[in-house]
Amino acid sequence: MENSVSTHSDTIILTDGAVKQLKKIIEDQHIPEEYGLRVGVKGGGCSGFSYVLGFDEQKDKDDVFEVKGMKVLMEKAHAIYLIGMEIDWVDGLNNRGFVFNNPNASGTCGCGTSFSA
Repeated sequence: MENSVSTHSDTIILTDGAVKQLKKIIEDQHIPEEYGLRVGVKGGGCSGFSYVLGFDEQKDKDDVFEVKGMKVLMEKAHAIYLIGMEIDWVDGLNNRGFVFNNPNASGTCGCGTSFSA
């Protein structure tokens, strides 16, 4: 398994709010130190693709990035859909959770968790 970590700032963008919430999740859920934040896509959702966001171990097919001190894992094949995407955390009266601002999406659904490309 390759251990090189890229620090390209344009791969995935994590806002300060997202990083704060992710660090809270790591602490609250006792996520193992060797895990990274997995960002990906899967087929499905009302617009064609759904986002994947969670903590996981590094796999051979992953690219590894460091974004604001966080280890980010992404399957090489998902880069075309995700490069340049911003992940934010909102905590408002009408909406609470992670928000995906994806410049590669040609359309999104009303719930904001799926997109078409």
